[in-house]
Amino acid sequence: MSTLRDLAEEHTHLRPADIDHLHRIAGDWQLLSDLSFADLLLWVPVDADGTFLCVAQVRPTTAPTAYQDDQVGRIVGGSEVAHLGVAYSQGRIWREGDPVWYGDVPARHEAIPVRLRTAEGEAGEVIAVVGRDTNLSTARTPSQLELNYLTTADDLAQMIADGTFPPPRHPGETTSAPRVGDGLVRLDAGGKVTYASPNAQSAYRRLGYASHLVGEDLAALHRRLAGDPLEGTEAANGILAALRGEGPPRREIDARGATMLTRALPLMPAGVPIGALVLVRDITEVRRRDRALITKDATIREIHHRVKNNLQTVAALLRLQARRVAMPEARVALEESVRRVASIALVHETLSMSSDEAVEFDGIVDRVASAATEVAATEVSVGMRRRGSFGVLPAEIATSLVMVLNELLLNAVEHGFPPADEADELPVPAPSGMVPVAAPEVDPSLRPEVVVSAHRFRKMLHVSVTDNGRGLPADFDAERGSRLGLQIVRALITGELRGTIELRAGANGGTEAVLAVPLARTAQDGRSQP
Repeated sequence: MSTLRDLAEEHTHLRPADIDHLHRIAGDWQLLSDLSFADLLLWVPVDADGTFLCVAQVRPTTAPTAYQDDQVGRIVGGSEVAHLGVAYSQGRIWREGDPVWYGDVPARHEAIPVRLRTAEGEAGEVIAVVGRDTNLSTARTPSQLELNYLTTADDLAQMIADGTFPPPRHPGETTSAPRVGDGLVRLDAGGKVTYASPNAQSAYRRLGYASHLVGEDLAALHRRLAGDPLEGTEAANGILAALRGEGPPRREIDARGATMLTRALPLMPAGVPIGALVLVRDITEVRRRDRALITKDATIREIHHRVKNNLQTVAALLRLQARRVAMPEARVALEESVRRVASIALVHETLSMSSDEAVEFDGIVDRVASAATEVAATEVSVGMRRRGSFGVLPAEIATSLVMVLNELLLNAVEHGFPPADEADELPVPAPSGMVPVAAPEVDPSLRPEVVVSAHRFRKMLHVSVTDNGRGLPADFDAERGSRLGLQIVRALITGELRGTIELRAGANGGTEAVLAVPLARTAQDGRSQP
């Protein structure tokens, strides 16, 4: 389905500013639809012959729709849109005519011209028409609530025709706001309440006001109710700003453990301020859940911080033990354990600074790679390079994957580039068609290097660790290898990560480890989808 902007740019000659104004209307017209108990359709002229295109539609939540089918993208002309032509050409709201039928549904047509005010604040030309179509199949004697809804809807419709609705949106303000059904309060020009819906009355009672709202000065009431004087003053100032014809930002009022969100809108049909419309919503439970989530998030991050500290303590104890061990083999084993524990601590350190159970993995890989070159038992200076991005990974994948990469990087450095006393020369492979060069200093491009590559494809993470070292021994068997590091790698890849690993000779010499790790876990795994 094409968007409003796509349809307008493809079929009309509207200016970007005109299209932006239509977007603002479509972003705020659910209010008018609910107050009108009617469908709203946004029509733009296509040709001079009276053809119109529907670029947006909204259905009421307070009444049945007049249209079962979506009308967006429909181009119509002739007598079917005569009312739209009158509103567009004469610049006035059209309410004449008999009901029309859509299948078995009788409907009443209205047409509201849409204007965009000029930079000087004057009403500009008509750029579109809002069709207000009411389903008459459930017509009944209106109640006091419905009469106030319809009266307010007529005022807002006139403001659309004047170019003063919707008011400008404040920076950082989202479209989330109280709806008509949450609670509606109508004020006169002096700020006194002339009508309050039952839901609005209930919301104020949650704040501690038990009397009826009608006749109350709402700005003064907000000052009295708010637990925080500054908060009460801001809420009251918002009411007063709306009475002056301004569009104030939304405010929250906290009192007696309850929280209410308010939105004040000026009512100034034909440019005359006649009062304000205040929408209210009881958001006590929402804010309570928000506070619970904030507390939970802080607790989780504190746990990760403590786990990181504990792991670092374990690593320090192992390091001290390694210094006291006389056997070289035991010392090497303890030092390897120190590195493994430290790599896991990196993940928890990152999680302790994150707002969710996911980590930006590229930084962790870079730190693990840097540490591998510093602590590896080799006299050769090995460069580390990362190609591609791991992106954000869930904690359950990151913790195991960092251990796998730590082992593979250490193996690549230590066994791909052994110390000078273990090899007569460093076997650095040369590009195809060239004689291998023993001394890597001859050509900087052939210096010892380990490259970590990563890319995502179809919910799979593909990783390779490639070195240009001496390569795998002729009798190497990854499945039967007895080294603890490779056993850890195989166990984590095939077990925790549900992935695969292949160790093979590199295309241009050296060794390449290729991993494939699924990023989405199935229900059978007993894990959530990341």
